[in-house]
Formats: sequence, C-alpha cells, structure tokens
Amino acid sequence: MKVSVDADKCVAAGQCVLLAPDVFDQREEDGIVVLLDETPGPESHEAVRESAMVCPAAAIHLGGA
Repeated sequence: MKVSVDADKCVAAGQCVLLAPDVFDQREEDGIVVLLDETPGPESHEAVRESAMVCPAAAIHLGGA
C-alpha cells in the first residue's frame, strides 16, 4: 500500500490521526495532516483504508504497493 495526502484539501478534522497514529499526524500550528509513513505495513492497512474513507475532505489517497 502506498499512501499520499493532499495537504491543500485537508480540513484538519483529525480522524486519520485517531485511526492510524503511526501513519498520520497533524501540524501543531494549524492541524493540517502530516504523513509519517507513506508505505505502512500490513498491520496498518485496515486503519489507513478507514482513514481515507472517513476523511471529510478526501485528502488521503491510496495506491498499490
């Protein structure tokens, strides 16, 4: 799995960080998403998929390995 984020679309809801804190974080100053791991291990795939589904701005994009 390859993960990318579009910080320009992010609305700082923070759902991704709650679901997959090893993969996503938020900037201190404005809460915009920070991608910590663009190729997370299989143990994180379910949480990352859910993060992409619940992102209100559709700022998380998933691709193949």
